[in-house]
Amino acid sequence: MTAPVTIVGAGLGGLTLARVLHVHGIPVTVYEGEASPTARAQGGMLDIHEADGQVALRAAGLYDEFLGLIHEGGEATRVLDMHGTVLYDEPDDGEGRRPEVPRGRLRQLLLDSLPAGTVHWGHKITGVRALDPGQHELTFADGSTVTTGLLVGADGAWSKVRALVSAAKPEYTGTTYVEMYLHDSDERHPASAQAVGGGGMFALAPGKGITAHREPAGVLHAYVQIIKPLEWLDGIDFTDPAAAAAQIVTEFDGWAPELTALITATDTPPVPRPIHTLPAGHRWDRVPGVTLVGDAAHLIAPSGEGANIAMLDGAELALALAAHPDDVEAALTAYETALFLRTAGAAADAVELNVIMFGDSSPHSLVEMFTA
Repeated sequence: MTAPVTIVGAGLGGLTLARVLHVHGIPVTVYEGEASPTARAQGGMLDIHEADGQVALRAAGLYDEFLGLIHEGGEATRVLDMHGTVLYDEPDDGEGRRPEVPRGRLRQLLLDSLPAGTVHWGHKITGVRALDPGQHELTFADGSTVTTGLLVGADGAWSKVRALVSAAKPEYTGTTYVEMYLHDSDERHPASAQAVGGGGMFALAPGKGITAHREPAGVLHAYVQIIKPLEWLDGIDFTDPAAAAAQIVTEFDGWAPELTALITATDTPPVPRPIHTLPAGHRWDRVPGVTLVGDAAHLIAPSGEGANIAMLDGAELALALAAHPDDVEAALTAYETALFLRTAGAAADAVELNVIMFGDSSPHSLVEMFTA
């Protein structure tokens, strides 16, 4: 019988791991720092891919339920230049190769599939240390501790568990995203709604972009992307949302008003998200009793793959443990060997996509990628 598993982090990767372990009868406990599932918004839409995210959902026995979450028409994709000219427009063909679902609803599906009490909310990790080989102690913000046999860090970009296996730390890539939402867009922002279309929209130029996705109920979820040093970000007062938006939009002088309105007409305060990554091909030597999934293991630049890879990580780790019920170390070795090979390619692809989107040939380089 495989030993009980302790997971730090109740994101998509950690919850997929917990669900597939549960399916195979392996006991699991998840510790999450947030106070509840609704402590914060869970982000926007995710495109769930056939080769990884959908594979993980099938392993979790949740594929049919997942189909009920799909946002119809969300796979549509268009590329615009800074003047609002549509250079590429691909409608949603309904084939479901990468259907869009709301991240929060997908997370709730995973949570609802676990026995009550599996996730311990309000358990923020403040420290992790190794004890005997294969044993680790977690310390929480309230001073309490637990000792684990098999520990999995699913605790994201700034993982505390990662330090048990690797000295690597995330580094700023030079690109910052700023996140905004427009509500009731068809009625209140019809020009912007028309520019975005029915799914995802990329309006790009060298060094910068405004992208958006249509969510249910007419919500436009927008991001500004801009290549700037962190000092530029530090010079914006995000405690004054209107002033922040006004300062950001100056970087888009000459852009079409239906595009810049995604910044100036935001219904939510702009949220800065400087992009950090771990070194490409990040790996570590086998450490008894501990491993990583998701961003804790392989933080990459935004590419549409992060959540999908994290979910596949969780599923494959659970399946490896189920396949080696009497040899945890053999299971972890098998999982990590495959993980390192798979994620090195994803990291390289993410770097290449960043060049395609924001390099000197943008936006035509993205059109060429879609039409290749």
